[in-house]
Amino acid sequence: MSKAKPELSFWQIWNMCFGFLGIQFGFALQNANVSRIFQTLGANVDQIPVLWIAAPFTGLIVQPIIGYLSDRTWNRFGRRRPYFFAGAVLATLALMAMPNSPTLWVAAGLLWIMDASFNVSMEPFRAFVGDQLPPKQRPLGYAMQSVFIGVGAVVASFLPYVLTRFGVANTAPAGEVPHSVMYSFYAGAAVLLGAMLWTILSTREYPPEQLESFADAHVNETPVAVGGAWKIGALFLGLGAVLLALIEHYALEKELYLLAGGLVGFGALFVWLSRTTHQGALRQIMGDLYGMPRPMRRLNWVQFFSWFAMFAMWINTTPAVAQHFYGSSDTTSAAYNEGANWVGVLMGTYNGVGVLAAIVIPLLVRAIGLRMSHLVNLWLGGLGLLSFLVIRDPHWLVASMVGVGFAWASILSLPYAMLSDNLPAAKMGIYMGIFNFFIVIPQLMAASVLGVLLKLFFHNQPIWALGLGGASLLVAGLCTLRVPRPETA
Repeated sequence: MSKAKPELSFWQIWNMCFGFLGIQFGFALQNANVSRIFQTLGANVDQIPVLWIAAPFTGLIVQPIIGYLSDRTWNRFGRRRPYFFAGAVLATLALMAMPNSPTLWVAAGLLWIMDASFNVSMEPFRAFVGDQLPPKQRPLGYAMQSVFIGVGAVVASFLPYVLTRFGVANTAPAGEVPHSVMYSFYAGAAVLLGAMLWTILSTREYPPEQLESFADAHVNETPVAVGGAWKIGALFLGLGAVLLALIEHYALEKELYLLAGGLVGFGALFVWLSRTTHQGALRQIMGDLYGMPRPMRRLNWVQFFSWFAMFAMWINTTPAVAQHFYGSSDTTSAAYNEGANWVGVLMGTYNGVGVLAAIVIPLLVRAIGLRMSHLVNLWLGGLGLLSFLVIRDPHWLVASMVGVGFAWASILSLPYAMLSDNLPAAKMGIYMGIFNFFIVIPQLMAASVLGVLLKLFFHNQPIWALGLGGASLLVAGLCTLRVPRPETA
């Protein structure tokens, strides 16, 4: 007979989520400083989006595979924890190497390795909450993760600014990364490894047979026939072919080949799914992608527009603020590096607000519900990004980032709260990995088209990428209204 999964104490939940502090410390250093490193090594503004392609592309590949494998792993080190450790070690090495990159393409390659390593650790963390906590405590688990995400990101984002105030050099000769950034990455490597080891050593995992005995392991999952997957495949193939023809005929930017290739690739996989009798990992991942639960299908659109906006902000805030507010795109100038440091403060601000918002949001949910809470928070973020277009004093951008902080805290928690009780425990890892497709795909889209849009329509003014991100968050909020209410999901 199935039994209820035991509730964990506050400190047990604290320990199991603490590793996210380290992961987000590394992510925040990446998000706030990698564009700066790319420009220091000679990248032009319109090259930055395609150089960032490593981050979402690795997530698209790595997360569902790691989810699939971790669902099927059990050894003396556990189910998810071996992946925590492997990802943490690789990410630590990449963080230490990144600020020492001798060339632009070495830095782009290290970003690829670093982001893949973050994903190896991060994806099982989402499933870890589902494994360890009963449904009643999962919202608390995701909220706790959001708090650690915020704390890690605040400290990491402010670090170059703080080190500069303590006399560490914030400028360097052409082609060299300032010591304020370099030492921040070294500190991030130590924090990441230490936080991950804390969680690995202070937690335990249920063995598969015990996990299967709990009542929440048996969420109903209706088998889905995949014979009709060829229709989606044909649509994607057609769209990809049309885009390829347009790129060739009008000599469009080469970055768009990425988008066209992605459409063709996914189209081919769906056609293959409708015809294959193979039962391996790829068949399982594509079958679950095609047959995902209805709430997940609706949430995917929310995720798409939310993460397009966040990625646009991450890769463009440094060049936008330095150029638009400080009047410099010269990475060796004091003005550019002052602007880049202020971006670290802004990034820390939205993450700090996100910590507080993670505490406030549950109260908002009780008052107006999950869907309306997420809509309100996303619109606050959208208005915050749009305000970059009208503000003149960079110090007032702190107010803009308050709205972004509420959106960020909501993005990290409420979609998972809306989804978590609709996933079977045996497939928690793979479904979390598939859900992250719709975090990764919009980032690939942004990397493909943002540089082109800035060049064609906005005279290479990166400030307009933040405006597009703000509009995208407003659309994401409207899409939230299409998500079924819990009682009708």
